Amino acid sequence: MLPEFKFHHIGVAVRDIEATAPLYEQGGYHRSSTVLDPMQDVYICWLTRAGFPAVELLMPANENAPVNKTLEKNGVTPYHTCYVVQNIEEAALKLRRQHYVMVGRPAVAVAFCGARVAFFYNKAVGLIELVEEPAAMID
Repeated sequence: MLPEFKFHHIGVAVRDIEATAPLYEQGGYHRSSTVLDPMQDVYICWLTRAGFPAVELLMPANENAPVNKTLEKNGVTPYHTCYVVQNIEEAALKLRRQHYVMVGRPAVAVAFCGARVAFFYNKAVGLIELVEEPAAMID
């Protein structure tokens, strides 16, 4: 990764947001409303707590959701980390030099109020998400 990347959140694949979110709430996290992200075919819920990493719960919206593969292979699990960048295209060029593969072209994301996101994979790091500034979480 790059030093200019700013950590944003941990993405967790879940089967049921209603079953998982309350466990975070018991730990002091505050829960957002749940929204559909048609780009990823997932329902998303944010969990935040001052001084702690933000958590994004992702639940498949249908059988075609890519997150289903993660759930089938690993069950409920953290599966990506997200970083904020100034420019996705510039970051992508730098990541390619570090042997990251772009998993999907940059696209507008509901979870970030219309900011663009892109996913990258590196076998030594796993899956990362980049979101272009300004990155805001939904409420």
